[in-house]
Amino acid sequence: MQVHECVSFLLIEDGKILLEKRAEDKATDPGLIAISGGHIESGESQLQTLCREMKEELDVTPQAYQFLCSLYHPTKELQLIHYYVVNAWEGGLRSLEAETIEWYPISAAPIDIRADQVALSEYQRVNRYL
Repeated sequence: MQVHECVSFLLIEDGKILLEKRAEDKATDPGLIAISGGHIESGESQLQTLCREMKEELDVTPQAYQFLCSLYHPTKELQLIHYYVVNAWEGGLRSLEAETIEWYPISAAPIDIRADQVALSEYQRVNRYL
């Protein structure tokens, strides 16, 4: 089975996380509430993907970020998602691909995708020690 690598980003600000409602016409996970991200393109590094996807999805550029974890997400394809926490960015947030974006309290984030739920739990677990 081919693995498709992706990068997703947890935008965190004041105890809240930015989540997207995926468009209904998306090939994978249509209509679900999720952490934003996208596929790594051929020859691209994770950090290049992080910057490109943040620009494509939200029209912002990451300024402060750190790697969190990597998790498999079996959907119509097997994805290996590399999660990054982004605490600072440049530009005004706007949804360019998702149906909507919205801030949610980290403790009550209504995430529909299991891998994203695990990543947010990992953020909460690790953040206790930082």
